[in-house]
Amino acid sequence: MGFVAGYPGTPSTEVIEYLLKHSPNRHIQWSVNEKVALETSAGACLSGVRSLCVMKHVGLNVAADPLMTLPYTGVSAGLVLVVADDPGMHSSQNEQDTRHYLEAAKTLGLEPKNPQEAYDMTCEAFRVSEELDLPLILRTNTQTAHTAAKVTVGEPRNPPEGAFRKDIERSVMIPQNARPARRNLQGKQKKINEYVEHTKYNHIAYGDSDTGVVAEGHTVNMACEFAGKKHSIMSIGTWPPPREKLTEFTGKHKKIIVFEEGDPLLERQINCLCDNVKGRLSGDLPLWGELLPRHAAQALEVDYRGTRRLKKQAPPRPPTLCPGCPHRGTYEALRKLGVDNIAGDIGCYSLGAQKPYEAMHTLLCMGAGINQAAGMNHVGVEQPVAVVGDSTFLHSGLTGLLNAAANHADMVLIIFNNHSTAMTGHQPTPLRGAGKIKLEGICKMLGADYVKTYDPRDHEETPTQIKKALKKQGLKVLIADAPCLFVE
Repeated sequence: MGFVAGYPGTPSTEVIEYLLKHSPNRHIQWSVNEKVALETSAGACLSGVRSLCVMKHVGLNVAADPLMTLPYTGVSAGLVLVVADDPGMHSSQNEQDTRHYLEAAKTLGLEPKNPQEAYDMTCEAFRVSEELDLPLILRTNTQTAHTAAKVTVGEPRNPPEGAFRKDIERSVMIPQNARPARRNLQGKQKKINEYVEHTKYNHIAYGDSDTGVVAEGHTVNMACEFAGKKHSIMSIGTWPPPREKLTEFTGKHKKIIVFEEGDPLLERQINCLCDNVKGRLSGDLPLWGELLPRHAAQALEVDYRGTRRLKKQAPPRPPTLCPGCPHRGTYEALRKLGVDNIAGDIGCYSLGAQKPYEAMHTLLCMGAGINQAAGMNHVGVEQPVAVVGDSTFLHSGLTGLLNAAANHADMVLIIFNNHSTAMTGHQPTPLRGAGKIKLEGICKMLGADYVKTYDPRDHEETPTQIKKALKKQGLKVLIADAPCLFVE
């Protein structure tokens, strides 16, 4: 591959961070959001250069618009999306399953069970992407993304120079071109089905019992650990799964146990093939959350002696804002001022929702806080406040501010400018990447009536600026400007 783009989001962030250190001959960039990252990657692959696009599962929501059309246009060079799901919601606002997008986009996904397979599947995904003329998705999750192991790699190759070749019928998706592209995409489904039936990543190991285990991705490891050689195991590394192999496997067993992360999509398919299927739908495994070893052992009716539980559990220690964090000054001021209509957003400043501040009262998705506050105001709530980080504002808050200005919202927006995408490891924001970009200028250009920058570490100025803004009419923007303590 010669081009890499993405937006930081746990548990996917380490992919680009590693490549930045170890792939100097590639163009690798943090993009302003996932939609931009995928569209930029599409431009690179249509110019003949293999491209990798990296994001977490909720980031794919942002990139869904180009994803749904890229299978129509096809790819001139391989295009692979690495999407990291977060079962159990370790660091996410929801738990969603990327396989739904694979079905909607009518493309192929690969799911590794360990680091070596993640590397091998990535190489395979580029090859198959070019063979099928489709973007492919490598679906990982928290377990695989945060697993480290020695990996055998191939010989690196220098990427070619990009050269775009004009093909309007292929690349311009107006209706007259999209209709035949849709028919062509439908025809590719047969090739996808042929691939999943024959790939080495879907395989069967028969045992001696009449119980079969169908496991997908990293859950194959648990199946192997607890089922051993006693039960048959069918390992699934693709989506869609191989229908013919599943039919063969399920037909040879009286009971089937299904291990999968996310929604019971695989279990639903197997329910159409046979009876006596045990999994998330049947209640034998939890319907939500991460699949844990104790769940797998219980489903297989084997003893599991995991980490011994203490008789007295330690009290819970929820995460808090770091000591000395500049966000603390703004939240303390909002708390003391008694502001009780604060729409929040995604970032480390989301911790302001917790005690002692409790100064964030909504949190939906990236960029939503500005729009929620505007909506509050349009139905009669006086002077709602929205809070957003600098990276999130540039990710998906710009259109919200423009919309609020166009519709004459009377509200206060506070932008926490800590010079970093701090929550995911202090990756640079566009503000650090180009000194000519200034938040004050952006906000004025988008229609803010009043823009003021203050230092949130000044505990006298901070409440004064917030009170002053709350008394003014119109769309007010306050920029709390102070670097994160960990930004060099």
